[in-house]
Amino acid sequence: MSREGSGRMQGAWWWSEEAKGKVKAKQEKFKALMESRTKEEVKFNKVQYRNAKKEAKKAMAIAKNNAYERLYHRLNAKGGENEVFKLARARERRSGDLSGVRCIKDEDGRVLVEDAKV
Repeated sequence: MSREGSGRMQGAWWWSEEAKGKVKAKQEKFKALMESRTKEEVKFNKVQYRNAKKEAKKAMAIAKNNAYERLYHRLNAKGGENEVFKLARARERRSGDLSGVRCIKDEDGRVLVEDAKV
């Protein structure tokens, strides 16, 4: 059986390779923290995890900032109005309440296709 939808990650268009690496390192540190048994190991791994968490958070902020800077540059360039319309369409698709429902029936069993009636 196959699942609906694509396999690509959605909502993370601004991720960079550096940010992915930092998050991966943070996950490994967390795994080491969960597997530690003695108090000394827990203390050491907790410090390691906190540092990795701070680095990942910083890398994510930098990646997001850089991505938005590139977006703003594209919007100000020639043909930027087309980018604005693309963003508006994407925002409209994301804000829909019934994203997975293709049709719905009323009390009488008739299929409603108009958004106002749904």
